[in-house]
Amino acid sequence: MGLLFDIFINPFVEMASGLDFLLQVLWEGFVSGTLYALIALGFVLIFKASGVFNFAQGIMVVFAALTLVGLHALGIPAFLALILAVAIMALLAVTVERVVLRHLVNQPDIILFMVTIGLTYFLIGFGELVFGGDPKSMITEELGLPTGSTVFDVFDGIVILQHLDVAAAVISAIMVAGLAVFFNKTRIGRALRAVADDHQAALSVGISLNQIWAIVWFAAGIVALTTGIMWGAKSDVSFALQIVALKALPVLILGGFTSIPGAIVGGLIIGMGEKLFEVYWGGLLGGGVEGWFAYVIALIFLLFRPQGLFGEKIIERV
Repeated sequence: MGLLFDIFINPFVEMASGLDFLLQVLWEGFVSGTLYALIALGFVLIFKASGVFNFAQGIMVVFAALTLVGLHALGIPAFLALILAVAIMALLAVTVERVVLRHLVNQPDIILFMVTIGLTYFLIGFGELVFGGDPKSMITEELGLPTGSTVFDVFDGIVILQHLDVAAAVISAIMVAGLAVFFNKTRIGRALRAVADDHQAALSVGISLNQIWAIVWFAAGIVALTTGIMWGAKSDVSFALQIVALKALPVLILGGFTSIPGAIVGGLIIGMGEKLFEVYWGGLLGGGVEGWFAYVIALIFLLFRPQGLFGEKIIERV
């Protein structure tokens, strides 16, 4: 009976008695959730355009951040380095489209998926060759990102808001909202939805599949660069960040692979859920909850709602 109390009741008692600490945990989870949602957006964009899970999105986050830091290390001013990093991500998008994707139109999805795996290992090898394998510090202050913190008195306790976390949440929210409007309200967005529904039909009405793919991969590259800056500012920029980026997979399973709102909601659920479980149930579950919580939630959704919260349920008639 005591064990059951510790597992099911005691954490809620702790939440009720320490509301200031609960708010602190929820805030940290919210910040992580917005960054997960931002990462997931990169996957959603490419999946909507090609129907393929882009396994390379994780390493694109690392590669974009290392490019920015590497250019600054050469003596290039921070904002000029940022513009050049955007240009390099555009070059990468055009290269991927022209060298790889253009030759694989109407090929089975598994072929495109294998291409993204090959691209992942190419970028890892190329990145280590150019930038080395040691962790790098993000140029946080040079980019004008805020540092320091503000302390608030809440519920007879304190809640500490790191200024960098606030900036990360705001920037992520603005980018998510901007991309949502762009792909839902613009001509390119409508073309993207047409390509996602049927490649052949889109080609038949004059939509350039190659152009759409280049635009989408460039947008995913911008998302990767923004994510790399935010995550790199919170820690170091290293190839280990690609593991964090793969947290987007459970986010996509929760929200739906083709849903931008789903990426947002799924990211917040994963971000806040893993923080709550790590803090209040981590000791009872052996610790390290943040490492596996998201994947357990994803497994549960696969069993009971495989299309996700906002995904379309596919009905096949025979």
